[in-house]
Amino acid sequence: MALRHLVIHGRVQGVGFRASLAWEAQQLGVTGWVRNRCDGTVEALIQGDDEAVAGLLAWARQGPPGAQVSRVEVELGSGDFTGFEQKPTT
Repeated sequence: MALRHLVIHGRVQGVGFRASLAWEAQQLGVTGWVRNRCDGTVEALIQGDDEAVAGLLAWARQGPPGAQVSRVEVELGSGDFTGFEQKPTT
């Protein structure tokens, strides 16, 4: 089981990034959460089997149409999740 904390930089707000990431996560069987941050980044905590988390991370480096991802910070995360949710902006 892999657990990663992501901070996604670039043009990632106002392009459906959160909703698209949540949909991709559900398709891959990944749990966790995603939210916009006031600094213009998108933050996510994702948990799942190694292959699914790697797949979602690869997707996050591209994002949905209209997004322009400049970089993705990846760190080990902590927590335990049963579903995937879109959280409010922090």
